[in-house]
Amino acid sequence: MSTQLSAGGTEVTVDQENGCRIGSLRIDGTELLRQGPRYGSFPMVPWCGRMKDGRFHNGATVHQMPLDHPPHALHGLGRDARWRPAGATATEAAFTYDLVDPWPTPGRVTQVVTLTEDSLTLTMGVETYGDSFPAQAGWHPWFLRNLGGQDVEISFDPAWQEERGADHLPTGHRIDRKPGPWDDCFGMPDGVDVTLTWPGALELRITSRSEWVVVYDQEDEAVCVEPQSGPPNGINTAPRLVTPVDPLEVSTTWTWRRLG
Repeated sequence: MSTQLSAGGTEVTVDQENGCRIGSLRIDGTELLRQGPRYGSFPMVPWCGRMKDGRFHNGATVHQMPLDHPPHALHGLGRDARWRPAGATATEAAFTYDLVDPWPTPGRVTQVVTLTEDSLTLTMGVETYGDSFPAQAGWHPWFLRNLGGQDVEISFDPAWQEERGADHLPTGHRIDRKPGPWDDCFGMPDGVDVTLTWPGALELRITSRSEWVVVYDQEDEAVCVEPQSGPPNGINTAPRLVTPVDPLEVSTTWTWRRLG
């Protein structure tokens, strides 16, 4: 079961049965996202990227998550869950997902997908039913590298790059941006702002008020630009507590311009 949205020449498919991912984004009939059950664009929640050894601390208590990418836990639990529809129109749909075992603390995640003729906005909220807990949220889109015979160009100007250790986690040191290809996290304190350009076809700008973005472009098929509320393993190194009066809220907007 999936949910279809459309506006002008743009069509979006949300696969709520498979992690509430954007399974398809078609502009004037052209697909932008890598296809397949593991791809599209999925929400990362309640953590983003790699969690070191699959463990996180909540106060003095250590919790163990499944090691689905040994030796780490990868991309949260929401991408493998069934989400519930919570209302839809032709251009907007909302979905919910309850945090359950193996996550130790009850909570709810909401994702709203809003489409216009030239933009897609994704908004996610994480709230607790009682006890506070650290959490992260973000998105992992797989954009096709090639559209119309042209490879994508990635443009962004981060304030820093997180140095990546041998375990693929940030070391805590900030360095100047190195040349790609990347599987790296970058800091953008004024908000994420990355532009993908397929010459002669399309320009797509990814923005977010969040200040962290992971860029992954080491595969021939696709590139990933992942706005998120904290760096990889940030649930341990820069925890953001979700409390009954202070939920975690993040959003990203993709805006496109046809270049044909």
